[in-house]
Parts: sequence; C-alpha cells; structure tokens
Amino acid sequence: MTGIAVGIAAWGLVTGVAMAKSGMDMTVAVLMSLMVFAGSAQLATMPLIASGAPLWVVWATAFCVNLRFIILSAAWRPYVHGYRPTQRWCMAYFTADLNYVLFMRRFPKPVPEAAQWPYFWGGAGTNWLSWQLSSLLGLWLGGSVPAEWGLGFAGHIALLALTCSMLTDRASWVAAGVAACASVAAYALPLKLNIVVAIAAAVATGLLLQQARQQEMRP
Repeated sequence: MTGIAVGIAAWGLVTGVAMAKSGMDMTVAVLMSLMVFAGSAQLATMPLIASGAPLWVVWATAFCVNLRFIILSAAWRPYVHGYRPTQRWCMAYFTADLNYVLFMRRFPKPVPEAAQWPYFWGGAGTNWLSWQLSSLLGLWLGGSVPAEWGLGFAGHIALLALTCSMLTDRASWVAAGVAACASVAAYALPLKLNIVVAIAAAVATGLLLQQARQQEMRP
C-alpha cells in the first residue's frame, strides 16, 4: 500500500478541499472525513448536505454509491467468518477497494490463514492514514486557497502527485521532463494545443529511449 498511498493521498486532498469549498461547517467536515471514510460517497453527498437536502436523500445516495461493498464483503466472508462480530465490524469500517484487491491477490484461496490478519491491518492502516491526513490537510488548505483558483487547484495537485508516483525509472522521468518543457514552450498555442505538443514530445522521447536501450542490449 505504500506505493498506492500517494494516489490515495491525492484523492483525499481533493476531497478535503472540495468539502472546504462547499461551505460545509469545518467541524461537520472533519467528522465526515473521520466517520464516513469513503471518498466517492463523501463527494456524492457533500452537495446534498450543503444544500439542506432531506436526510433520506443523503442516505439513499450514499447507499447507492457504496453498493459495491456488499459484493466485496460477500467475497471476504470466507476469510473472516471465524472472527468475533466486533472484529468484523472494525474491519468493515477500514475496508477499502484497493485493500480488497491487494488482499485477494495475496490470498487467492478463501481459506483462513494466520498471516491474513496482520496483512489486512498493515494495508488498511496505511490506507486510512494516507487518506485522513491528506483529507484533513485539504480541509485546512481549502480555507487558505483563493476562491478564484477553484477546485482546479486541488485537481492539479492530485494529478501531479499521481504522475510522480508513476515515474519509476530514469526513462519515465526524462519523458516527463521533456513533456513539461514542451508544454511550457508551446503555452501560447490556442485551444490548449500545448498539451498535445507535450504528449507527442513525451511519446517520442519514450520511444527513442526504448530504442536506445534495445540497441545497448544487443550483443
């Protein structure tokens, strides 16, 4: 989860800024982040809460958004059916999509094992901390970010964090650097064509580096 935590943190930061910008009371926003712990449900219900929608509408929206967890919990049941109810309730709160994916990849057979309990809590704890810390940071930044920047500012931060998490070798860093320089150099182009120029430059750089690497590997 340590590698995925960067993307989780970026998503949490965006959610925190969105809650702050919605006009929601800060205390309510903090409690929502800590108690709900579901980014998609938070973003879906946040405008309803801010607009004073009926409580049943808020609950129904959150229920529909989180229906996928019924399927996930059914698949998880063979692994945890021997645990006490309090343990299962606690796991239900910390369960997230990526925790499920990594857990099932690590333990494909639905047979309880001693290693499953610490593996679950290692991933769930990392996921929870990365989300909560970044979400609370987003709440704090949301009040200091100028209103004219809007949510686009948080989106740029999230994309930057996700991009950096995918730069795993020298070739990807070089391609990203070339794309950044090309985008700035072509900024004056209309219709934001500098983005197209940056993509083309990055792809060309990546292909050239890959070709050079293949030539070096040839005997």
